[in-house]
Amino acid sequence: MLLKKIRMIAMAAVAVTAVAFPAIAAEAPEGGSVAAVENTKGPVRIAFLSFQNNPFWTPVTEGAKAANDYLTKFDATVDFVDLGDELSAEAVVAGIEGALAKKYDGIVVVPIFDGTARIINEATDEGVPVFNIVAEGATESKRLAFIGQDAISAGQQIGEYIAKKMDGKGKLGVITGYFGATQHTQRMNGAVDYLKAKFPDIQIVGPFENKDKAESAYSLVQDMMTANPDLSMVYVTAGGPFGAAKAVKDLNLTGKVGVVGFDHTPDNMQYLKTGEMVGLLDQAPYQQALDSSVMLYNYIVAGQEPPAKVIPVTGKLLTPDDAK
Repeated sequence: MLLKKIRMIAMAAVAVTAVAFPAIAAEAPEGGSVAAVENTKGPVRIAFLSFQNNPFWTPVTEGAKAANDYLTKFDATVDFVDLGDELSAEAVVAGIEGALAKKYDGIVVVPIFDGTARIINEATDEGVPVFNIVAEGATESKRLAFIGQDAISAGQQIGEYIAKKMDGKGKLGVITGYFGATQHTQRMNGAVDYLKAKFPDIQIVGPFENKDKAESAYSLVQDMMTANPDLSMVYVTAGGPFGAAKAVKDLNLTGKVGVVGFDHTPDNMQYLKTGEMVGLLDQAPYQQALDSSVMLYNYIVAGQEPPAKVIPVTGKLLTPDDAK
């Protein structure tokens, strides 16, 4: 029941306004907000490029599969392409190059790093539209649209929550995913810059990089606690926050040190229930994957533009009280 409730909250959190599309041939799929239009162009093939390095990507993968199941009725397929478990611009570039070589009609991708705009522009110039989801680099590209969370605002939202939980003072450990990932940096700076400006009595320990790995977050928290036994909070900007929560539990610091992070995944939710996680902000990855695929299909078959170039996602911040 809890996971079902969380899925419903995450679905409702996507700030995509209802748009009246012409020639709608079906209702939106379950878990999505965009309906497919009639296909008068013939078979359509979409490549969905994503990573697989931590549990966050599970609902992304499920959203891509749901898009394929839904769009199959419209003579369209969404092929999931695994970019691997190491996030990098090179992996994104190689994935898009592979999709172009295989003559896909459109591409959904998580570009996340600077250095990906060039290949997105090349694809667009070749007539293959690209839809970015979750996170993209700071360099502007010719992508069709982007759906995702405003990372700076999300970081500030978490910063405000951290300040309240820490009563405006104490030591905060910061763990980011990848130092080179624009979204991760913006999430980190959104919180840290806010805290430095508003709450100078909160001391920042770090930042450290865990490359989205839970086991690395686990080790980093142990090291931070050894060097800073008075640490009272840990902020994990990207993947693997449950590793930090496990370290808190194994060190018998539940109730004394809290972990704040992103995504309502089962691993994270379990530690929210037991109190090691004290705050989790969602970004509705399942619906991002599903809606972006359908919007891209609609553009390919009917020239229908997405409702905006940037489609924002507003996350729901859950606390242990929400998990009971």
